[in-house]
Amino acid sequence: MEEMIENLPGLRHEVASGSGAQAVERALQLLSIVGRGAEKGVALSDVVADSGLNKPTARRLLMALMRSRLLEQDELSRRYYLGGELYVLGMLASRRHGLLEMAGESLKRLSGLSADTSFVSMRRDDYAVCLHREEGTHPVRTHALLTGDQNPLGIGAGSLAMLAALPDSEVEAIVGRIESVIAVQYPGYSPETIREDVARTREAGYALNPGRVIANSWGIGMAILLPDGRLAGALSIAAIDSRMGEERQKELAGLLRQEVERVQSKLRALFSSQKPVTQTIRQPARPRTPERV
Repeated sequence: MEEMIENLPGLRHEVASGSGAQAVERALQLLSIVGRGAEKGVALSDVVADSGLNKPTARRLLMALMRSRLLEQDELSRRYYLGGELYVLGMLASRRHGLLEMAGESLKRLSGLSADTSFVSMRRDDYAVCLHREEGTHPVRTHALLTGDQNPLGIGAGSLAMLAALPDSEVEAIVGRIESVIAVQYPGYSPETIREDVARTREAGYALNPGRVIANSWGIGMAILLPDGRLAGALSIAAIDSRMGEERQKELAGLLRQEVERVQSKLRALFSSQKPVTQTIRQPARPRTPERV
């Protein structure tokens, strides 16, 4: 909410004058309107008609929601859709149908069987976010990744597993965007290192971080996919280097594979149980030219 307020043009002045709550309520109203047309998207004209706001106000609020990544706009049709940030917020908040809830039992099994720390992560733009950390019983633990921590995709085991699950074109685009960040913050990495790690991950079937983020802290990870093949997140295990020899890497990869399949089975069951919802979008009386914002 604070981020959305910061990104609403002129909202700080409205808050100071006592009208900030109204601006936020209007923005959330537009978010709800776009949500009702989630599958087909919603045109600006429909947003104006359904909200009762004038066109300049509706456009200003929509653009603020886009800057907050709560909404996105198709470049060709100019229709509005729910943004990726809402998916992230939902995953972080939901303990009933979210990835965190579905992976909870798997994390407990992974940490119980391995005695090491396990994690579930998901993608957030060009970054991987740790949703949860499950401690193991081994007395020497690694603290390289905590709940809520973010690393660029490709940095760390779970993060690398997710990057390797993406198409080549998307991998290259991401590597290009994060190059300046890794040059400053991650001396153990380079664009070429990440590309080599992606190729190695795809060949092995699992991702390995050989202590590049924090010395002596190794990790192994595997991507979780949605039923349609899109990326859902990743499971990973971290341990000190002496507990990550080649034989144990294979053992931990086997455990990860079993739990990834369990989580993917839950996702398949969830998606197959959901009945398609027909969205009713008000249709214009005659064809209109695409509206530009």
